[in-house]
Formats: sequence, structure tokens, C-alpha cells
Amino acid sequence: MEVSLLLLLTFLISPSLSSLLSQNGFNVVGKPPPPAAGPVLQGGPFIVVWNMPTANCQKRYDVQLDLEDFGIVENPKQHFQGEKMTIFYRDRLGKYPYLSHDGREVNGGIPQLGDLSAHLSLTGSQLTRLLHPSFSGVAVIDWEEWQPLWENNFDSKLKYRMLSKLLVRQERPELTESEVTLLAKRSFEKSARMFMEETLREALRHRPRGFWGFYGFPYCFNKQKRSSDESYTGQCHSGTRRHNDQLAWLWTQSTALFPSIYLPQRLAGSADAALMVRHRLLEALRVASLWPHGNRTDHATPVLPYARLAFTHSLNFLNKTDLEHTLGESAALGAAGVVLWGDLKFAKSEQQCLILKDYVHHILGPFVQSLRSDARRCSLQLCHGNGRCTRKHTFCGHSLSSAADGPSNSGSSKYFHKHFKCRCYAGFTGQECEEEEEEESREEDD
Repeated sequence: MEVSLLLLLTFLISPSLSSLLSQNGFNVVGKPPPPAAGPVLQGGPFIVVWNMPTANCQKRYDVQLDLEDFGIVENPKQHFQGEKMTIFYRDRLGKYPYLSHDGREVNGGIPQLGDLSAHLSLTGSQLTRLLHPSFSGVAVIDWEEWQPLWENNFDSKLKYRMLSKLLVRQERPELTESEVTLLAKRSFEKSARMFMEETLREALRHRPRGFWGFYGFPYCFNKQKRSSDESYTGQCHSGTRRHNDQLAWLWTQSTALFPSIYLPQRLAGSADAALMVRHRLLEALRVASLWPHGNRTDHATPVLPYARLAFTHSLNFLNKTDLEHTLGESAALGAAGVVLWGDLKFAKSEQQCLILKDYVHHILGPFVQSLRSDARRCSLQLCHGNGRCTRKHTFCGHSLSSAADGPSNSGSSKYFHKHFKCRCYAGFTGQECEEEEEEESREEDD
């Protein structure tokens, strides 16, 4: 009793300690985290999905990337949209309201002026036409023009606040400036929520087996501003957790989370890259455990961060160190996989396709193949194949690929047992997921 009271007082007095414990797998409210999300798309604890429009390499230039040889999940014929992976940009799903770069108010411009009914109707017909009824792949909605929370619409997104306040002033000219702002905020956030929440509901109504979510969410706002910033910790912006807690409605409607872990060129080879990625993933994994889809407790929402195989705004490929800081960090923290994104520039010519092929065959492919093998090996040796390995100590930096490889597996087994722990899949329990959960205990959670 005294110990429990002391712990409670400690958490109340020290939110930083509470945050640290929760990031390392402790549930500060006394409820154990839900089981890990099971394997996505194919067997194995970690997958890498190809979301790049590179079909032209094969179709136009007869350059074969041979992604399957390295265990990289791709759509048939590397189509950008298909049974394994699909992404919907702002003009490809329904009637998403946004302000164009030249100032046009597209589909109403702001969520308050959007036609939700027409949007959902068009969304439903598009999903019926584009995706097979049995679709069970990764499905990403990429809406980046505005954020659902008022405070997060800053810099280039400030125009959504301005137009929202203008709308209120036109309708209620007698209000004070503070009253206008408050009403505009409420109206914007309510409408933004409706568009995002109902879009996910519509998507799941039509294709319920898909892994649906919005690109970039949850956000962390932890960019490293300067390449020589020695004080950089990688931690999310101070208000991030509070803001993400307010988006519980979004997490409970999502069946997958897709935070962004793109690397800028200034972080090439830098340990700061791992810090940035680590904290983005920790926040996503926190959200995935606290608010699983439909508030169910049978498993956490799978987290599949979006990564690039090149640095942002460039065609400069990541080397093995950079891949370890992104893909390797994701696997070590217990993500279900990674989605690799790129634009048409990677397949713009035969020469570029040949460069891409060389990178896939000699750097990316072998790295992915080895990482997936290590994740599977850890799952088998440590978790009886019934769970996913995650670091025992989140910030230690140990990677799955550091395990010794040999015919006896004794070296890797010792390494995994020393530095990793199991997060069991639904239906399994025990420190090493060695016990099958009784049916009765599972039914109690439903």
C-alpha cells in the first residue's frame, strides 16, 4: 500500500519520469499494454513495402529491380496502386477540401465549407472501382494540406486559420477577436475531424481488411534544425503528446499508423538521425498501444513508418549506416515494418533505373534481406515465433543486426536474450510468448 502510494506520488510529481517509463514499455496507469500487432501482409515480424512508381523501369526500359528476391513486398508489375500497397493523394480520394498553392479554394478550401456527404459518396465509389473486394493490403491516405488540430496549422498552414476566422467574422460581426478565434477553432476542428474520421469509416466499410491510416500521423515535430546542434535530443516537441492524446478519435479509427521517418541530407551518417527516428517511432508506438482500432484490447495497431531510400528532396541514396538509423531502428523498436516511398524521378530514365537497380541489388536489398532474417531469427529464438522482439532498453541503440550469426545460433541467442524482450502476438503470453492464452481470458477483453 505504502509503495503504491509512493509510486503514485512520484508519477504525479515527475511527469518526465512517467513519460520515460511509458516509453520503455511500462504502463503508468497500471494496465498492461495490449498484445503486439500480428504480422502484416506476409509471415514474419518485420516487412518492407515498396511504394514507389517504378513500373516504367520494367515496362519501358526492361530494367528488372528484382525486389522479390530480397523479400521486399511489391504490387504485381510494380504498379503504384495494387493489392499489396495503395496510396491516395489529395485529389485521388473523394472531395478533400484544401487551399491550392495559387490560392484556389478546392472543394470549399477549408473543412467547414467542404461537402462531406458528396465526399463520402465519391470516396465509396472510387474504392469500389479501384480496390478488389478482398483487398487486405496497406492503404494510406496522404492529406498534408492542413492538420486536424488548430495549433498545428502554422507556417504555410496559417492560411487555414485566417480563412476560418474570416468565415466567422462574416457570420458573426459582433464578436470580439478572441471570440472569433475560439469559434473558428471549434468549427475548424469539428469539421476536420468529421472529414478524417468519416473517410476512414467509409474506407473500412468498403474494404475492411485493409490496413488504413493517414500518412505522417502521429506527428512528433522533432526536426533537427541545424547539422551542428550538439544539444539535439530527438525528443518530440513539448506539446506533442498532449496534442496526440486529443486525436484519440483518429487512432481508434485507424487500422495502421504511418509516421514519417524521412532523413534530410544534413543527417547523413549522423547518430542524430537515429535519435530523430527513435522518438518518432516511440510516439507512434505509444499511440498504437493506448488507442488501438475500435478501442479493442486484443492487439495494438501496427506501426509502419514511411521511409525514403534517398534523402529528402534528392536522389542521393542512404548508405548502410543511414538504413540502420531508419529501417534498423524501426525493427529494433518493434514496428511491424517500413514503407519505402519515392516519386517518379527514380524511374525517369533508363540511366536512373539502372542506378536504382544497382542500389537495390548491392545495398538496399541485402540490407533488407538481412534485417528481416534477423527479426525473424530473434522472434524464433526469443519469442518462440509468437511475438516481435523489441529492445529491453529503448535508448541503448542495440540493433537486431548486431547479433552474431553462426551454425549453432548460440551467439545470436545470447545477444537477443541480453538486449531484447518479447512483445507477444494476440493469443500468446509469457516472458517468451511460450504459453497459449486461454480462450476465456481473451473473451474477457472483447
